[in-house]
Amino acid sequence: MGRRGLAVERVSIRAGAIFPGQGSQVVGMAGDVVRAFPAAADLFARAERVLGYDLLALTQRGPEERLRETQYSQPAIYVANLALHAAVAGELPVVASTGHSFGEICSLTIAGALSFEEGLRVVNERGLAMQRAAEAAPGGMAAILGLDEAGVTAAVAAAARRTGLRVQLANLNSPGQIVVSGDLAAVRAAGEEAMALKAKRVVALNVSGAWHSALMEPAVESFRQVVDSATLTVPSFTVIGNIYARPFREPAGIKDRLVDSLTHQVRWHDTALRLLEEHLEIVVEFGASPVLTPLFKRLPGAPSVVHVGDLSGVERLRGALDKLATA
Repeated sequence: MGRRGLAVERVSIRAGAIFPGQGSQVVGMAGDVVRAFPAAADLFARAERVLGYDLLALTQRGPEERLRETQYSQPAIYVANLALHAAVAGELPVVASTGHSFGEICSLTIAGALSFEEGLRVVNERGLAMQRAAEAAPGGMAAILGLDEAGVTAAVAAAARRTGLRVQLANLNSPGQIVVSGDLAAVRAAGEEAMALKAKRVVALNVSGAWHSALMEPAVESFRQVVDSATLTVPSFTVIGNIYARPFREPAGIKDRLVDSLTHQVRWHDTALRLLEEHLEIVVEFGASPVLTPLFKRLPGAPSVVHVGDLSGVERLRGALDKLATA
């Protein structure tokens, strides 16, 4: 069967798309895909008109320190993720999607709930508001490995009592990989308490703020204004939000959950399990770094998982789709 016939067969494939969030950025992200696919390059050109600066130049040349700042990393990740998806959008029959943290805005965009420009405006304000909040109240995050949710919850409570400062669960990435976020001293104390409860390891994260914590409260009001003004419609396919691990429904509820995401925890493990309920044959992560792919592969009953972060990833995906189409 020729490639045209395979493309027809692919229509019946049930594919899921997942998008990473902050921390997945790298200098050079999506560069070869942008050069090879006009649809990907077009997104960066449109982004420059929205943002007023050359995002493509920043993503390709850095400097890395600037790209790591949340006011730049969030728009960069959003556009790069969608550029990678745009390279294969006509070949991939997505029936469900989700993203880690603000990666869910990429999912809403490919599902038609937000236009690309509207989504970028929302993401840009999110990054700016969080940057301001982080500068006003410096904090940190740490990954606790090898301790379950109940154990980490106990460690966090003990650290808050001990220090009188703010700390909370931020990302529940897997049963044995949970991130805490808050005031620096309280995060360090939570790590100490976790080790006392037999955690395997505590890893301080290289971030510029305490994301998904009460320290982001100052960002809420300005972000809410931009979200409330955005034109948002019902997604054309299932998009799983990562606060409650349930599908987004009507626009007002989606807006509330986007705002809540600044201070609420990301329940990624539960979200990924809910995505699997869509009976997918393949899951594709679109992002510069394979952040979610390893987590997804460890899920019981997970289908084939492919990471698309460059041209070689595009070819791997095409091969996987061809294999499914002829199975």
